[in-house]
Formats: sequence, structure tokens, C-alpha cells
Amino acid sequence: MTTKNTKSWVAGIIAAVAASLCCITPVLAFLGGASGLASSFSGIEPYRPYLIGLTIAIFTFAWYQKLKPQKQVDCDCKADNKKSFWQSKLFLTIITIVAGLLIAFPYYAKIFYPKTQEPKVIIVDKSNIATVQLNISGMTCEGCTAHINRELSNVNGVIKTTTSYKNTTAIVRFDNSKTSVDSIANIIKIIGYKVTSSTIISK
Repeated sequence: MTTKNTKSWVAGIIAAVAASLCCITPVLAFLGGASGLASSFSGIEPYRPYLIGLTIAIFTFAWYQKLKPQKQVDCDCKADNKKSFWQSKLFLTIITIVAGLLIAFPYYAKIFYPKTQEPKVIIVDKSNIATVQLNISGMTCEGCTAHINRELSNVNGVIKTTTSYKNTTAIVRFDNSKTSVDSIANIIKIIGYKVTSSTIISK
């Protein structure tokens, strides 16, 4: 593989990482215990389609360079056809698969989060139970919903949380004698997202 081709696939890997960085970061933050860093790269999300397109273009070019017929050189010198692993089709196949997995990361990121346990809440007075809909910014993939659900399940007084990446909302059922909308919103802020508005939908 020529230096030009090497630079191509390196650029492709970088573009693939950048395309998924907005979702990789929350997972790394969660696994590393630095939840506040969760949405550090959420600003990349609008550029994700362009980064994916760039990755595909780069690897298409790399494969074209690899598969196109090589020019025959007329000379009496011995051709050195021995190529290293780094110049092989196998290696290019491996890094192409890696790039594909990186691009697809947002679709399977939630598997890295433990299954959310339903909070154990002893309800003394049902009149204290309320449900709030929170509009949230900073979510970049389905993995973020698992992150938010997981963190809120540990909040004393939270009974059930349903977070939707598609709707950019979290519907939280809670005991308002033990916690409040402001406290719940603050937890979401601490782990790296932002509650833009809240609406009590039942009380």
C-alpha cells in the first residue's frame, strides 16, 4: 500500500471516529465514572452525516486504489511483489470493518449500559405521585437514553423513567415528597445534558 493509500485509510478511521464521537463519549464517560462529560461532543451531531459520507468516500478511494490493475513496467529488473500485512487486502478489510462498526456505534451503544433496575419505592400517599415530561437537549443517540434512565433510577423518589431520543424527552414518574422536578433536572444537568423545559402531565 502506498503512502497515499495509507494516509487515505488513516483519514477514514479519523472521520469514522469523529462521526461517532458524540455517542462514544457518553459511554466512555459512564464506564469511567465521569458522567458529567457525557455530552461534551454533542455539537458534532449535526455534522455526523457529512462525516459518514467522508468516511465512505475515503474508503471507496482506498479500495479503488487497491483493486485497480497495476501498471506493468517494462524493464529487466526483478519486481518485488512481496507485500507486508499492512499493505494487504486483509488489513484494508479489517480497518474497513472497524470504520463500519464505529459509524454504526450509536445504534448499539446502549448495550454498554447495565439494564436499568426499576427503583424500589414505597408509596405511602398516592397523592404525592406526579409525572413530568422533560424536554432534553444534548442527547446524541439511543445510548444517551439508557444513560439518563440509569442515572434517574438511582434518585430517591423516582418511580419510573422513560426517555426517548427521537422525541428528545424524558417522562418521569416520581414521589414529590421525596424529590422534585428541579432536583431531577439537576441530575440530568450533572450527567451532561440540559433540560430545556418541563411540563407536569399528571399529579
